[in-house]
Amino acid sequence: MAGSFRLSRRSSVLALRRAGFVREACADCVPVARPTCCGDRVAPSASVTPPDIVNDAQRLAALASYDILDTPPEPGFDEVVHIARVLCDAPVALVSLVGQDRQWFKARDGFAPSETDLASSVCAHALLEPDLLVIGDLAADPRTLANPLVTGEPRIRFYAGAPLRTPAGEVLGSLCVIDVAPRPAGLSPKQASALRNLAAQVMAQLELRRALADRDALLRQRAQAVARREDLLKLGDDLREAETEKEMIRIASRLVGRALDASRAGFGHLDARTEHIDIVQDWTREGIASIAGRHRFEDYGDLLPDILRGDPLVIHDVRADPRTAADPEPMLALQIGSLVNVPVRDRGRTVAMLIAQDDRPRAWSAEELVFLRNVADRLEVGVGRLRAEADQRILNHELSHRMKNMMAMVQAIATQTLKGVPDRAPVDALLKRLLALASAHDALLTADWTSAPIGATVASVIARFGLDDGRFAMGGPEVQLGPRATLSLAMLAHELATNAVKHGALSVEAGKASAFWRVEQDGGEPELVLEWRETGGPPAREPAARGFGSRLINMGLVGSGGVDLRFLPSGLEGDFRAPLHQVRQS
Repeated sequence: MAGSFRLSRRSSVLALRRAGFVREACADCVPVARPTCCGDRVAPSASVTPPDIVNDAQRLAALASYDILDTPPEPGFDEVVHIARVLCDAPVALVSLVGQDRQWFKARDGFAPSETDLASSVCAHALLEPDLLVIGDLAADPRTLANPLVTGEPRIRFYAGAPLRTPAGEVLGSLCVIDVAPRPAGLSPKQASALRNLAAQVMAQLELRRALADRDALLRQRAQAVARREDLLKLGDDLREAETEKEMIRIASRLVGRALDASRAGFGHLDARTEHIDIVQDWTREGIASIAGRHRFEDYGDLLPDILRGDPLVIHDVRADPRTAADPEPMLALQIGSLVNVPVRDRGRTVAMLIAQDDRPRAWSAEELVFLRNVADRLEVGVGRLRAEADQRILNHELSHRMKNMMAMVQAIATQTLKGVPDRAPVDALLKRLLALASAHDALLTADWTSAPIGATVASVIARFGLDDGRFAMGGPEVQLGPRATLSLAMLAHELATNAVKHGALSVEAGKASAFWRVEQDGGEPELVLEWRETGGPPAREPAARGFGSRLINMGLVGSGGVDLRFLPSGLEGDFRAPLHQVRQS
């Protein structure tokens, strides 16, 4: 009896091997001719109709969620089918996953094809079973008697499958064993229990695999989110340094293309009246052509309504989207398979668009759309800043012209009014102070009347004295002064230089003067410190009388003091201090 069983089992294996379906557990399958196979797939057959459960949408969605079909072999699954084959004393064991149009084997032992059509699937019937599906004789069961693998080579006759059931109750396929000899007694209780337990192990492997994939996807998403936040920060810095709109568009387009791994990114101005977009500049991946230039919306589908409403235009597949599906060829000719157009608005109107495109269908994620919106917002602000600065320059130019005319008129009035004054010294002092005030105004006008660089302010005042090179030195860190500090410093520098030219170091050829400044912080609030030094001239003497010029000097950097004057034999030394926040106040 035992001998005949072994002979039967050996005959079964030989029959499967002759048909090309058996491979040794520890060696590669030796391919042989098999009329029912094509490559490593069983040829389709339409003689058997699979059960309706195969096409259940929830079941198919559950299968897709594991992302397992067509993946390479994995030891964890291969070991399970080998154990199942040995425990059930069967020539074939499979982890079979039933898709919409095929059954695919994640692991197989003793069976060469990687998949079969559903007409050849016995596992499809296991989808309906609450427990094991055991068919002792496939040739006698009405569900399988017409199965091509039963009626033809390799003429399988026995099947036992344990369902692969998800935690939600959906059956993905089965862990099954197959024989070419019928088994009226089916499996022993121990074999049946082992097959159930091994099926549970397969599901545990699938769950673990999905959990690891979800974790990896989450880590990738987090890494992408961090990278995109850093990209946005860098974009803000780069846009602030850009001096032209074209440079801003180049920076933003390159960032979008690389961050999203898109095939093309760009920016275009919208002309709603003529229903055109003028793409100023675009970034393209290697092998992708530029589409810079003018385009008419109606040439590419029904796109304009969404754009004019100010909604992002998102198309995942130009062949399938109802706005472009009627004629996708114009898009495809430009290597556009999917796209996102993010509107840029001005006073409630869409005036431009930030564009991202891919040359293949692509499901644009919510995170990618948020990233594009953030880039568009920053680009909108940057371009707006450039235009505002251009408008401000025009205004400043006109204001500067009028200010100069006004200062010239004030000087003329002062000159005419004081024409009869016999003592000309006060008159000259007044006129020169007016010139110093004009210098401060010029410095402020170059920065929208909000601030002026300390170096430019000092230099513009000193330049009016026409000193030879080398007689006056100045320097220090670049500090922006508010309007009040600019005017105070201009008057201070004028008075110090006037005194130096009249009575101090600059009154003799060998004399020199300097103004150096620094920002100082000794544990408290930072201060701006200006050091005035005179050398090589007559000894400095404190004035006996305190005139208007002395009062201007003692008002300091912001009109509130902080002055230390030292009248030394070597020349005048003065330290002028003011809190940095007061110096910068507008």
